[in-house]
Amino acid sequence: MDVNNKGKQRDSFTGKWGFILACIGSAVGMGNIWRFPIMVSIWGGMDFLIPYFLCVLLIGSTGVIEEFALGRSTGAGPIGAFGTCTQVRNGNRKIGEAIGLIPIIGSLALAIGYTVVMGWIFKYTFISFSGDLVSMGQNMDTIGGTFGQIAVDNFPWIIIAVVVSFIIMALGVSNGIEKANKIMMPILFFLFIGLAIYVAKLPGASKGYKYIFTLDPSKLSNPMLWIFAFGQAFFSLSVAGHGSVIYGSYLPKNEDLPRSAFNVALFDTIAALLAAFVIIPAMAVGGAPLEQGGPGLMFIWLVNVMNGMPAGRIVGIVFFVCVLFAGVSSIINLYEAPVATLQDNLGLNRPISTGIILAIGCIIAIFIQSITSDWMDFVSIYICPLGSFLAGSMFFWVAGKDFVINAVNQGRKDGKPIGSYFYPLGKYVYVPLCIVALIAGAILGGIG
Repeated sequence: MDVNNKGKQRDSFTGKWGFILACIGSAVGMGNIWRFPIMVSIWGGMDFLIPYFLCVLLIGSTGVIEEFALGRSTGAGPIGAFGTCTQVRNGNRKIGEAIGLIPIIGSLALAIGYTVVMGWIFKYTFISFSGDLVSMGQNMDTIGGTFGQIAVDNFPWIIIAVVVSFIIMALGVSNGIEKANKIMMPILFFLFIGLAIYVAKLPGASKGYKYIFTLDPSKLSNPMLWIFAFGQAFFSLSVAGHGSVIYGSYLPKNEDLPRSAFNVALFDTIAALLAAFVIIPAMAVGGAPLEQGGPGLMFIWLVNVMNGMPAGRIVGIVFFVCVLFAGVSSIINLYEAPVATLQDNLGLNRPISTGIILAIGCIIAIFIQSITSDWMDFVSIYICPLGSFLAGSMFFWVAGKDFVINAVNQGRKDGKPIGSYFYPLGKYVYVPLCIVALIAGAILGGIG
């Protein structure tokens, strides 16, 4: 067990892979499934993938490590972690603790919007099993109308999503979150691989793969391509000053953070590529427009494509089970930071803290159904990049180099300290890029 800055025992992950799978689960979400394939399609296959891989490498080797280390070294979520940083700097915890509220609010706001989306996913998973999904056939009016109705009036399934999340989270970090991800993540990858193999055998799928692996080097000079590639990597790796920090706070001191960050970035990228290898060839098979992103891709166009495939009902079931697992693993991470805040700062027990936060989330989610898109856009454009900037600034700029290096090097398996590149790269490149993400998102209406 770790001990936080107030001396209270906290639950923790029981092992390296439990932590890694939980972090992979938090990172693998809707961005991988309904946005990444579209970014690959719009920006041109390898022309997008090359900048994306480089951005993942940058963020994974700085921001992800930073947030893990910030949480682990302080044994606390954003409020306690930021407070420790300002205390190290000038002896004043209160300034940091006040600033730490910002990513907590962002995490809760994002979780609330995600709760609405999870209601959609639970509903579609159910109708895929019941046969109602495939019975829509390829009638776009029926498919689109069904989603349009569910998107604004789906409160029973929102409640189900919240209840499932509560059951997992109330059991604790090791008995709930860790065990759930140990089940969901391997199944998700296994099913996605199976889907990719199935789609690859369909007539016309080769056009999708050809597009993915097409490279036009001249496009790499387009700065907008790099901005959107960075935005996709930024949001996919979930560096927002809350989820990775709180999961890091549950880590034992003997875990190797750079290796853990590498594994999280690697498997998150694999999940995104699997989604692209399923969705882009599938859309090519069905002749659907690849420019259609967001919820419309998953709940309208892909439903139309899957219903036209051989064994379409089975394909739909497998696909939405994958989406369900990706969504559940992400939403419990988003709710974890505010839940832990009640535990750490008010002394409430786990079930009560979870119940309070999820009840708030459920009620607000029901009322914002008609404005979910605007809600999510505001949070993702403004609050998430701000949270990542604040966390990075606290770690690299406020706490100081000695604190940073000691926090990251603790638990290194081979005893070899992290490379000298880490501190200047994080301080002078990653942190400023968080501001770039905020400004670019505000100007362009979102970059991830």
